[in-house]
Amino acid sequence: MRRSFLILIVLISTVLGGYAQSKYSNEFLSLGLGARGLGMSNTMCALTDDVTSAYWNPAGLTRMEKRYQLSLMHAEYFAGIAKYDYAGIGYKIDTNQSVAFSYIRFGVDNIMNTTQLIDDQGNVDYDRITYFSAADNAFLLSYAYAFPQVPGLSVGANAKIIHRKIGQFARSWGFGLDFGLQYNNKGWQAGVMLRDGTSTFNAWNYSLTDDVIAVFEETGNEIPENDMELTVPALLIGGGKTVHFGKGFHGTFAIGLDCTFDGKRNTLIKSDIISVDPHVGMEFDYKRIVFLRAGVGNFQYEPDFDGKQKVTLQINFGVGVNIKDIVAIDYAFTDLGNLSIAQYSHIISLKVGLNKFKK
Repeated sequence: MRRSFLILIVLISTVLGGYAQSKYSNEFLSLGLGARGLGMSNTMCALTDDVTSAYWNPAGLTRMEKRYQLSLMHAEYFAGIAKYDYAGIGYKIDTNQSVAFSYIRFGVDNIMNTTQLIDDQGNVDYDRITYFSAADNAFLLSYAYAFPQVPGLSVGANAKIIHRKIGQFARSWGFGLDFGLQYNNKGWQAGVMLRDGTSTFNAWNYSLTDDVIAVFEETGNEIPENDMELTVPALLIGGGKTVHFGKGFHGTFAIGLDCTFDGKRNTLIKSDIISVDPHVGMEFDYKRIVFLRAGVGNFQYEPDFDGKQKVTLQINFGVGVNIKDIVAIDYAFTDLGNLSIAQYSHIISLKVGLNKFKK
């Protein structure tokens, strides 16, 4: 009977074993959000100007063009096994203040639970198989303020609640704050965001049956214990420039630097103190109606067949259409040409903006 637990135990021990480490905790909040930003390889810290700013840089919420904005996104990873979804709503209080609420979920659903596959008489009973989900959830409440004394300067903050759950086996609740700043002047744009600025704390609670614990012991896996997980701050820096080519054509060029301080990571620039992940993106449009986007990022060192290190990268591509400044539909295809170790994904997002609701 206990051998039938093996697949499930491997999954739980692998996932929960990573939770004991804080270096990559809450990494689902580092994937990026919205087809525009993902198509431009996450170079949105300085450029973001809509409801998705709650994720990229909350200071950008003050630049929303409509009083109300709603945004939705769906993406699938690993051949559709994992689902990544987002919903956000923003409200512009006045010319200087904006608020937003966002929900983000990354999860794997319909995982088979075979812990009860064999009954007490040793018979295999497939009707005893149940299913569970392993899901990460984030709730963001955002506020942004634009300084009227300094045109183009705005600040913002997120209060975020994290809820992570692995079926009936484990769950956690966490809380943290993000802080952002943006400055825009004559087509030049700059942004800084301190993600998890107060550090984000996740308190884990495990509920394992005696049978599962026994298999953990037999397979040499460490039995998880209730613990606290810490996500240390990360500094995101971005800059961009918008160019008018004439006859309705525009181009926007951006660069971003993601700086982490939790030890050496597999990034292009790395040390024991700081690791820096650079990425660049560009966007071309005609009269703000149709958009063509591209970006390069996710630079990593990967060992070659002869043992030497080579640099891999990820090329992303995106398109978008803006219908009467009310509805925007965007699509992104990540990892164009399969030049990185990441899997390619299709991302679709929708944004609706209104100044008032009709009765």
